[in-house]
Amino acid sequence: MIDLGPAAWPPAPIKTERLVLRESETRDRAACIELFASPEVGTYIGGPRPRDEIERTAPEAPGRRPGFFVVELDGAMIGFIQLLDRRDVERPGHVRPEGGEAEIGCMFLPEAWGYGYAAEACAAALDWFADALPGEPVVLTTQTANARSMSLAAKLGFTEVERFEEYGAEQWFGVWPPVTPSG
Repeated sequence: MIDLGPAAWPPAPIKTERLVLRESETRDRAACIELFASPEVGTYIGGPRPRDEIERTAPEAPGRRPGFFVVELDGAMIGFIQLLDRRDVERPGHVRPEGGEAEIGCMFLPEAWGYGYAAEACAAALDWFADALPGEPVVLTTQTANARSMSLAAKLGFTEVERFEEYGAEQWFGVWPPVTPSG
């Protein structure tokens, strides 16, 4: 987890043109179960988890922790963004020698795909992050085979740093904002 310093968690709900980013609530549990049990959502993250296991283990307010934004459309959860977790130093892909960069990830219900919601929500979360922790880079990793995530990374302004093999697939690793050479 990232130290937010003077920034408080949770922030006030973040409103975009069509969406609200907010802290998780008990009413989000069913949508979270749907997300993790969905074969379509699980395609590039190791597959879906068994629904009965998720229903048994999911907390009443899933993801209730700093950096976990529920993305809401018309009063209903359509996905989530997590943003304050540090990238594990042992994993490949870093922009700083000591590693531990903030890493963004998101998941959206399949019925919300193709409308630009992920780009709108992630851009708002990144803007919040840039205000809360100015100058702190954010990294993103996705399988190169995941065309939707590759497109989202480009729309959000992530710059490719490297590609590597992990979890049996080629991974794309990028940084936001783009790192500029010093000197």
